[in-house]
Amino acid sequence: MWEYEHSIESGAPVGVIFAIFEEVEKWPEWNPGVERMEIDGPFRSGTSGRMTMPGEAPIETKLVWVDPAAGFEDETEIPGAGVVVRVRHTLKPLEAGTRITYAVSITGPMADSLGPEIGPQITADFPQVMSALCERAEAAVS
Repeated sequence: MWEYEHSIESGAPVGVIFAIFEEVEKWPEWNPGVERMEIDGPFRSGTSGRMTMPGEAPIETKLVWVDPAAGFEDETEIPGAGVVVRVRHTLKPLEAGTRITYAVSITGPMADSLGPEIGPQITADFPQVMSALCERAEAAVS
């Protein structure tokens, strides 16, 4: 298994940030690592979709946990690689805002060999993406 976690604090409340997460078609506006995101139904546990990263073919993903008061987690099996990537986007209310944490786990039969290779590629832009998410959320409450 391979794991990574990064946190940031925002002045925006949980509900504002979660509303940005729900608008998956707008993710490319604040996340340059996503060219296109679409889901086949409401933003809730069990809904599947496709994520397209720049220059890549779409990849199937699934929302495995969604809680408007706490965040969401998606799960993506990398075709033919023997790994599953889970990203938990946790929202924790603070006195004046929200702590946002992205936690990644890579599991599966090839996780020990592929995790250290693909994990840093997946997570390299998390600090910038999370900063852009905070800016968008804080602009929404200004």
